[in-house]
Amino acid sequence: MPTKKKSADFEQSLSALEGLVNRMESGDLSLEESLKAFEEGIALTRDCQARLAAAEQQVQKLTENQGELTLQAFDAEPDSAEG
Repeated sequence: MPTKKKSADFEQSLSALEGLVNRMESGDLSLEESLKAFEEGIALTRDCQARLAAAEQQVQKLTENQGELTLQAFDAEPDSAEG
């Protein structure tokens, strides 16, 4: 199913981004290695943001109201009243 592949790609991108951050925070990279890692990190961040935006749009499209699909704002914060 394509959705699972996209999800796995998101998880892989996020994991790669976390690895880059850890390497950069270690302080063991040269300036050129740090710049290359930073550039790769920016690309991974943009990829993750695009995938999250696409997922948000899909959630909005699938929100059903009285038998008809309607667009509603996506609330990433859980409702504190439902706790």
